[in-house]
Amino acid sequence: MTAEERYRLATAEAERKKAAFLSSAAEAKARVSPARIKQDVKQKAGESLHNASAQAMAKANEHPVATAAGAGAFVLYLFRRPLAALFRRTYVRLSNRTPDQSENDDG
Repeated sequence: MTAEERYRLATAEAERKKAAFLSSAAEAKARVSPARIKQDVKQKAGESLHNASAQAMAKANEHPVATAAGAGAFVLYLFRRPLAALFRRTYVRLSNRTPDQSENDDG
């Protein structure tokens, strides 16, 4: 092999390695772009939400009574103020049969 052939082979090898490097650099740049990161985050969040809901449904199917009790407690927690007002009013009506003033303004 002559020096000129070795030079041509070395040049071709260098060009091939340069093209591979530039390709991988462009791929890395595209992977780090904000749009790609945003897309990856959305995809992973959607997958994790789907997995969590599937796992919750499986647990709810395993323990239906506990799930119903937990849901009932949560509903009571959400409506604690209106329920407290209702029971307070009922208690006042039961404990004071003849009120001096009516509860509404029409007498």
